[in-house]
Amino acid sequence: MKHFERKIVLFDLLSVNAAWLCYYVLRVEGHIVEYSAKPDILLPMAIMYLYWMAVFAFFGLYRPWYSASRTDEFSAVFRSVSLGSILLFFIIFFDDERNATYSANRSIIVMYWLLMVLFVGGGRVIVRSFRRRLLQRGIGHRDTLIVGDGPKAAELYESVRKFPALGYHVIGFITPGGEAGPLPLPVIGTVNDLPDILRKRDVKNILIAIDSHQKQTVLDVVSLSTGYDLSIKIIPDMYDIISGQARTNQIYGFPLIEVMPHIMQPWEESAKRLMDIVVSALILVLSAPLWFVVAVAIKVNSPGPLVYSQERVGKNGKLFRMHKFRSMYQDAEARTGPVWATANDPRVTSVGRFLRKTRLDEIPQFIDVLRGDMSLVGPRPERPHFVEQLAKEIPLYKRRLSVKPGITGWAQIKQGYDTSIDDVRSKVRYDLSYIENMSFRMDIKILLMTVYTMIAGKGN
Repeated sequence: MKHFERKIVLFDLLSVNAAWLCYYVLRVEGHIVEYSAKPDILLPMAIMYLYWMAVFAFFGLYRPWYSASRTDEFSAVFRSVSLGSILLFFIIFFDDERNATYSANRSIIVMYWLLMVLFVGGGRVIVRSFRRRLLQRGIGHRDTLIVGDGPKAAELYESVRKFPALGYHVIGFITPGGEAGPLPLPVIGTVNDLPDILRKRDVKNILIAIDSHQKQTVLDVVSLSTGYDLSIKIIPDMYDIISGQARTNQIYGFPLIEVMPHIMQPWEESAKRLMDIVVSALILVLSAPLWFVVAVAIKVNSPGPLVYSQERVGKNGKLFRMHKFRSMYQDAEARTGPVWATANDPRVTSVGRFLRKTRLDEIPQFIDVLRGDMSLVGPRPERPHFVEQLAKEIPLYKRRLSVKPGITGWAQIKQGYDTSIDDVRSKVRYDLSYIENMSFRMDIKILLMTVYTMIAGKGN
């Protein structure tokens, strides 16, 4: 359905430019504002189009938009256009050049706002109505699994079948294990088979319909599905199982509850990425002279490379290479293989201890942040060896992989290096708490606490 997202961009191109043309005609040809010479039309039109594309992207209007109503779509456009128009008003207000002309423009910015709401909002409603008609005809449905083995699962299937506009194409049932009752479609596996099924099939939705005593099944589905691009929803009477990690999603009178939704608002995600880029670039530029001092200290202290890179697991299980200033002796794990760090780790050099305590060893990771592999704030990235080991021992461990790993995070602030499986269990609780309560404000708080930790010399 990516062509629908391309249609949205095309409709926005037409809508934004049509709104500008109408605005231009009313303002100039309608003599609302008097000009000594007719102003240019094409260059301002192009600038305004780029401006609105940036505003819409910032507020998440180009995210996947399944299971949202036309009212929701129009409301999102209304909010984005309103805030974008307010920003335009202040840009014009603080522009001292051609003040007399722009003073008049400020009074008709409301007219431009109204045209944008009508043209862009109307365009979005048209596209969504067209898409809904296609879905009702079975065009564009996405493969869906139903988890369940009894009457609830069969009833859910019948309910989904009545609402084709939801876009669910149920390909079969997944059972918690054991024998299943009579079901309208084949059973294609058990919950334990989920990873293999998701690798082989392009499943985009999992709907859970089980009895309240099967609570562990919900946790198993969430854990085994982490890292895949899909949505998990359950029927409302299971809400008590995942209280605090769900949000209601009701369309066409058909209620479902989304498990592990995106908590951050679209604008917060955009602001988080913008902060990642700006802060990382500033730190890399300002710390450039320090690189020489650190390089000399590392080289004098022990032989080996200046920067150490290691394969880590990133968002959705994607592997990437993380970079740090080398704080250990070269080939420190050649004999032992991957092992946990310890409080007085003999593998760490004397210079390395200082770098870790002050967190200066983390500086090269800002390059990883600029590349998009990491964020400033998030769970620490772990090595593949430990991810597979810990996922078997700690429920929902892979839930950490649903967001980008970070240089610092809630778990790093609250606890030091992992030295045992118990330390990891404790940090996973902090990581999950962060993921369930993610916000731009919380990221700022964690960054400020990290700066304090560095100044106070409390790092490990």
